Amino acid sequence: MEQRKIDRINALARKSKAEGLTEEEKAEQAQLRQEYVAAVKASLTAQLENTYLVDDKGKKHKLKHH
Repeated sequence: MEQRKIDRINALARKSKAEGLTEEEKAEQAQLRQEYVAAVKASLTAQLENTYLVDDKGKKHKLKHH
């Protein structure tokens, strides 16, 4: 996710606490949060797909997706 979008999420969060958001800003915030969650999930999935467990004998086993 682009840094400018993360900055916008943070700006909206600060504004929400300070003075509240308009309906348009609330919709924008929800959409940006969905994008952020999707990006985090994709990053975690990619990381886990490249993760191996090593048994006592030193043999690598790829994690299985359930």
